Amino acid sequence: MALQEKYAQLLTAAQTHGVENLSVAEQNGVLHVSGTAKSTADYDALWALYSQIDPNMASGDLMMNIDIKADTGAQLKVTTDSTSLNIRSTPTTDGEIVGKAAHDEVVTLVEKTDDSWWKVRTAQGEEGYAYAQYLSPM
Repeated sequence: MALQEKYAQLLTAAQTHGVENLSVAEQNGVLHVSGTAKSTADYDALWALYSQIDPNMASGDLMMNIDIKADTGAQLKVTTDSTSLNIRSTPTTDGEIVGKAAHDEVVTLVEKTDDSWWKVRTAQGEEGYAYAQYLSPM
């Protein structure tokens, strides 16, 4: 089965969710998919679908590099289930907790450090790194 056929549902979902700059290329038996999702919810939906198609991502035949759209200075909503989001001194779970942002609180993006950690500033002026999975552009 061709990889684009195997992952057709994922590629269709990426288009449906409006992933910007969507790029799909097959190279050396690996399908490379990249682009920018409009929200964390869209990003999560694509990863959940990937997990359904290839449980535990065991086949190793897809490289998905989807960013989440957010610009420096953008307002982001904390999308934890119900708990507060830790703001850390460094972009790692080992970093000291320097603040917290409540569920549904709005924070300001200072910089996109990488795909996993973004530097943010809370309304109280606390600045540090938060796990990007729990931040959605407004």
